[in-house]
Amino acid sequence: MMRLLLIACGGAAGTLLRYLLSGVDYKFSNGIFPVSTLIVNLSGSLVIGFLWGLFERVSVSPDIRMFIFIGILGGFTTFSTFSLENFNLIRDGEVKIALINIGITNLLGIFFVYAGFLVSRLLMNILKEAL
Repeated sequence: MMRLLLIACGGAAGTLLRYLLSGVDYKFSNGIFPVSTLIVNLSGSLVIGFLWGLFERVSVSPDIRMFIFIGILGGFTTFSTFSLENFNLIRDGEVKIALINIGITNLLGIFFVYAGFLVSRLLMNILKEAL
């Protein structure tokens, strides 16, 4: 039961963080390109890669991992929103914009996971040498 509560609290926190970024679309793209979803998914990719690399070297309880990965990052990232936005772009005849968004999000998402993982490894090596 405690794990479910941890995941629910993490999900609420992630969802609130995503909500706070949701206004970015209209400030920078006038609603033409789904900027906030791109930012959320790419930053979520960076964070999950970083934490995955960090947690390979630092002992973290399974409950904390679930809280972060399933709860916070699950609530924060928005694959269903990403899918709906691309569906709507295609339906509205904006196939080129949809394909650009799909390509950028997927390619950069994988890159950001890898980058986060490498940064955590680098940081752990620096800390290891410093101690």
